Amino acid sequence: MKEVTGNLNAGGMKMAIVVSRFNSFFTEQLVKGAEDCFVRHGGKDADLLLVRVPGANEIPQVAQKLATSGTYSAIVALGAVIQGATPHADLINGTVARALSKIGLDTGVPVLNGIVCAQNLEQVIERAGTKQGNKGWDAVLAAIETVSVLKAL
Repeated sequence: MKEVTGNLNAGGMKMAIVVSRFNSFFTEQLVKGAEDCFVRHGGKDADLLLVRVPGANEIPQVAQKLATSGTYSAIVALGAVIQGATPHADLINGTVARALSKIGLDTGVPVLNGIVCAQNLEQVIERAGTKQGNKGWDAVLAAIETVSVLKAL
């Protein structure tokens, strides 16, 4: 059986990160993790673009613009959506996740969803650099590997 696997070398990749300013106390930690992962895996800081948007809902439109530019190997979306008393967070999370997936499928550019969807503050804290790791790091690592797999195919 032939097997295709990716490697974790970001050398030569150009990556864009789109991050929500909403809940910036948490999203800034995700950005730090994302940048650290890219550089530690051989990417150059100069090949990493950071784009800030107001909230998670604005991420897909910017991600689409970046993906269709032909400039980036992958796009990573970062944000933190915390459930409140209404179902608003669920609506945002579902809508944004579907949009990001569609952008990746339509353009052929990997669009990774690193938006933390949490029920409470403790959960988002855990995913922004403590007990559960850093979802910014995880999303960039998945982007690096996905780009590599797609090249191998």
